[in-house]
Amino acid sequence: MFSGMNYVYEVYKERSFSKAAENLYISQPALSAMIKKVESKVGMPLFDRSTTPIQLTDCGKRYIKTAEKIMDLEDEFAYYVGNLHELKTGHLSVGGTYLFSSFIFPPIIAKFRETYPHVKLSLFEGHTPLLEQKLFAGELDIIIDNYLLDESIYEKKIFMEEHLLLAVPSSFDSNKRATKYQLTVEDIRGDLHLQPEFPGVPLRKFKDEPFIVLRAHNDTRERVEAICSRAGVQLNISLKLNQLLTTYHLTEYGMGASFVSDTVVKSLPPNRDVIYYKVDDPEAVREVYLYYRKNKYLTRSMTEFMKMAIPDLEIEPHDRA
Repeated sequence: MFSGMNYVYEVYKERSFSKAAENLYISQPALSAMIKKVESKVGMPLFDRSTTPIQLTDCGKRYIKTAEKIMDLEDEFAYYVGNLHELKTGHLSVGGTYLFSSFIFPPIIAKFRETYPHVKLSLFEGHTPLLEQKLFAGELDIIIDNYLLDESIYEKKIFMEEHLLLAVPSSFDSNKRATKYQLTVEDIRGDLHLQPEFPGVPLRKFKDEPFIVLRAHNDTRERVEAICSRAGVQLNISLKLNQLLTTYHLTEYGMGASFVSDTVVKSLPPNRDVIYYKVDDPEAVREVYLYYRKNKYLTRSMTEFMKMAIPDLEIEPHDRA
């Protein structure tokens, strides 16, 4: 009924079919046919063709008022879309585990907010299953995680690589048997543990020490089990916890050795009560990804956030749905 309102409105403004047709770059017969088609859908005439210049009928007057409201709404929506494209409005929801939410996302979020202050950005913190659940449901736009999610459902972009290290309280006597393998926080921040020539510690040197590990069905725990299996070592597990940071904090208090990512060591203040060791195993290396739903329309706020996180990121056309 209002699909041809632009034609009707032009005739109304010009009070002439011929002038309106000229403005619209169509023939007068074509314009007359279009108006008659609209009138047919309405069920009554919109113009009184018996007068010169042409006049609106009562129904035509109501049609024009309604058309003007529609055009105002279209203008308002176009303005909103323009602001959305320019990131003068909008919303972005990102999520991560405690480690990434606390130490990795904050500087990216701060930069994004400084650059695009009008975009409402929210950060959600939770464990991997909950993050995936919210990402799948559309409650989160982007999550960061080191766990491999289903690639048939989610797109992933490599954010960074991290390495598992062995963290041992400095009070443990076993450190005396592994002095040539020891690393300091400064060594790790300088990526000495990434040098191929730097040796990984034999885990058997610590097999009798108490270990604090994560509970089952966790990426770190699964990797630790694979590493120990290949090394032929069975850990003396004293505690099982839910958070990687908690296991590390207990190591700082001398309660047991633990496996920790170099991301943690680089992010936290140095602690001289902990000695670190390189773990020379393929499972000690893992990638951290930014995830989003496949076939989800990538808003500009999503792409700009990911580009701030990954400066050399290229978004393929198919990524934009």
